[in-house]
Amino acid sequence: MSFVAVIPARAASTRLPDKPLLDIAGKPMVVRTAERTALSGARQVIVATDDARIRDAVAQHGFQVLMTRSDHPTGTDRLAEVAEHLRLDDEAVVVNVQGDEPLIEPALIDAVAKLLARSPQAAIATCAVPIGDVQALFNPNVVKVVCDRQGRALYFSRAPIPWARDALADGRQRLAADLPALQHIGLYAYRAGFLKRFPELAVGPLEKFESLEQLRAMENGYSIAVMAVDSHPAAGVDTEADLERVRGIFVNRL
Repeated sequence: MSFVAVIPARAASTRLPDKPLLDIAGKPMVVRTAERTALSGARQVIVATDDARIRDAVAQHGFQVLMTRSDHPTGTDRLAEVAEHLRLDDEAVVVNVQGDEPLIEPALIDAVAKLLARSPQAAIATCAVPIGDVQALFNPNVVKVVCDRQGRALYFSRAPIPWARDALADGRQRLAADLPALQHIGLYAYRAGFLKRFPELAVGPLEKFESLEQLRAMENGYSIAVMAVDSHPAAGVDTEADLERVRGIFVNRL
């Protein structure tokens, strides 16, 4: 199938300033991410940025880059500008690949795009992995999702969902046997028509309280298809420790 992969990249980061430009085995992180993304089935890979240094670094390594506005509140708003700029058909599929994912599996990008293509009622497709430890279930930084029988998201939350009432009745934190708990993985495929409408969608109370952008789509009546995968993808780069871990992996590959 045909889809476009877009990598939003901003230099601003509270924990790792200029994160997309940080060196990983001789190349900027965003370039490493673009290289992995280019191994997917995407017909076009575009880095979307508001920083001239990122633009120059990406272009120097031969990847397509699009300068976007600097006032976008979210990466999805930046994707919406790209969809408008490319004049994509409303049914075109756009996959959002975060710029701090230099180890992302190309096959996972393809799988999310294909899921959306075969889910005509959905505006978005994403993925999740079964939760196998109690710390992840109760960690508010780990986003959980529950789905219906067709694999459509019912809700995303930072809270432990579903709540195993009987297993947790004594107040102790435990992972109930056979609990269908899923950890959300932040890789998204969108229909271009949805992206174009996204900047006008009202922010609802669920998004405000949970601080989860995907709830805006659900609060406005859009469906999200969720694909369960067997194992956790390689983690992205959020901290200095993450950066050193990824650098070590690339050095061992070369």
